[in-house]
Amino acid sequence: MSTTVLTPPTPASPAVASEARPVRVRGAWRTPILVMVLALASVLMAIFTPAGNSKIRISANSDSLQIPIFALPSRATVWVLAIVVVGLAVWASLRVIGAKKAPIWMASTAGGLAFLLLLVMISAGKDQVIPIAGLLAGTLFLATPLVFGALSGVICERVGIVNIAIEGQLLAGAFTAAVVASIAGTPYAGLVAAPLAGVAVGSLLAFFSIRYQVNQIIVGVVLNVLVVGLTSFLFSTVLKSNPDLNGRKGLPVLPIPLLSEIPVIGPVLFRQNLLVYLMFIIVIALQIMLFRSRWGLRMRSVGEHPKAADTVGINVNRTRWRNTLLGGAVAGLGGAFFTVASGLAFGKDMTAGRGFIA
Repeated sequence: MSTTVLTPPTPASPAVASEARPVRVRGAWRTPILVMVLALASVLMAIFTPAGNSKIRISANSDSLQIPIFALPSRATVWVLAIVVVGLAVWASLRVIGAKKAPIWMASTAGGLAFLLLLVMISAGKDQVIPIAGLLAGTLFLATPLVFGALSGVICERVGIVNIAIEGQLLAGAFTAAVVASIAGTPYAGLVAAPLAGVAVGSLLAFFSIRYQVNQIIVGVVLNVLVVGLTSFLFSTVLKSNPDLNGRKGLPVLPIPLLSEIPVIGPVLFRQNLLVYLMFIIVIALQIMLFRSRWGLRMRSVGEHPKAADTVGINVNRTRWRNTLLGGAVAGLGGAFFTVASGLAFGKDMTAGRGFIA
């Protein structure tokens, strides 16, 4: 007589179960949603675009090779751009539905097309000419302090320090750059002094938040108020009575030979001043050092798991000190944009919240 033994089914292992379930990436819908919003805005702008032509100028006035101004039918152009943005939104959504990540270039491309659509809509049926090269060059120049401020935030955040004092570091850099440039008679001296002012503010942030474990947000807010009050007081007293200490010392434009003559991208990327070129260098260098060097690995380990970093011999506090000072120097260098890079004298609260935006 045979006996049948009923055994319960063996549960699938976690690995097998995970293979059976679709993989969902956290935050995967962020890019598609952003592109959808841009697509909706593009369609609405296309609907309200009046009839007429839009005049486009590709080359700058100083280009050796001049591209003639040409006109585009406004309504047809905006609808073509809107359809492309809608297509990007659909493509990004389908990628996420298929458990694939939507690349960030979709959002950036959709944003650029939506911005171009806005320009065409504004100039439709008017004699106004859209200077593409001039707009892009001005956009890059005005974005310089935001880039420096964001890089400062990245350097500090990667080691576990929340740098809320970027606004104060930008303002301190702008003030110091203007004063030192006026005393030395050259804007390059102000460009050297600006990071030192950022380091001074960063040292206070590191001193209180690392040495005494004070709340980083509170320290950052206090430092912003301190720098605003100090620079306003010095501006109202010292600089008002000594206008020679607050002169207009602007950095000259340094066009790169041959590269600056390339249509469209030449005037935008290679016809700028030294501070913009430094921004290019710092962005590339930080990207490489942060993710392709031992320094970057130690830096990220301190911010992500300080106890584990300490067990392998990394001095956590010293790493945080160094990177907080480095972040302050980068933000201070960005503050030089407001004075010596723009050729302006220092004014009260001239950063206007760009540190918080960064």
